[in-house]
Amino acid sequence: MTTTAQAGASAPAAGPDRIPRPSQGWYRVPGTDIKLRRVTTILSQGFPKPQLVFWAANLTAQDAFATLPKLVAASLRPADREEAYDWLRKGHIRKKNERAEIGGAVHDVIEAHVLGQPVPESFLTDDEIAPFVDQFLRFVDEWEITFEASEMVVGNLTDGWAGTLDYLFRSPRVAAALKVPVTTLFVGDTKTGGELDEKGVYPEAGAQMAAYRRAEVAWLRDGTQMPMPKVHDVGIVLHLRPEGYRPMPLKCGDDVYEAFRHVQALAEFQRVLSKSVVGAPLTLPDLAEGTAA
Repeated sequence: MTTTAQAGASAPAAGPDRIPRPSQGWYRVPGTDIKLRRVTTILSQGFPKPQLVFWAANLTAQDAFATLPKLVAASLRPADREEAYDWLRKGHIRKKNERAEIGGAVHDVIEAHVLGQPVPESFLTDDEIAPFVDQFLRFVDEWEITFEASEMVVGNLTDGWAGTLDYLFRSPRVAAALKVPVTTLFVGDTKTGGELDEKGVYPEAGAQMAAYRRAEVAWLRDGTQMPMPKVHDVGIVLHLRPEGYRPMPLKCGDDVYEAFRHVQALAEFQRVLSKSVVGAPLTLPDLAEGTAA
């Protein structure tokens, strides 16, 4: 597929180098001047996430009580106090990095399934990662999952965004549960936060999948650009925890995509217009004699 914006542009490199790569909140389409805003950047800048404030506060409190004797001792020495303070305030960053490692392992397991390769042995022997992998493999087996794509870059050149979806899949079990044809193609995502019997899946995941569903183009592994396959307007978020899993259906139809577009507008306000909204403080002027009130 060739878009109007691509016409006349120099041909991009062959193979996987044709696939747009994320950089600083954007995807640039190789061989063109097209820049597409990253979906996750749009959501992070334009979607309110009050739950993250409480999550970070709770995490800090937990870390403080878990290391209370060390913190008390550090408070008596200025140099140690500074180091302890820095460690305590970065707890949420450590947790996010930990989740990213687990999420990356799950993506690699999906990749192995898509390519028909064995699961990397290192994942099966890692005490922290192995339980997540075991539960993921349970999900694949019990719900008869067949993956069609993973880590696929998709984009909408009209609306100006791109992103990398987790996976596309078919499942007779999911189809039966949702009362749709067995051949239905679904978009899927994996979340590893929260607790299994509590929150861990939030509405913005539906907005993210709604964007992917409305992509105009997708890039295959060999760099070929093709139309985005038609997927159902309900996506599946796999809430994955060491002790179990929950397949969570999330609406991702046109109404949710409309909400995503509003979020995109808010994110653009934050990126551009917000920088010039607040002016410099006014100084009291000298009013010339006879100036009209």
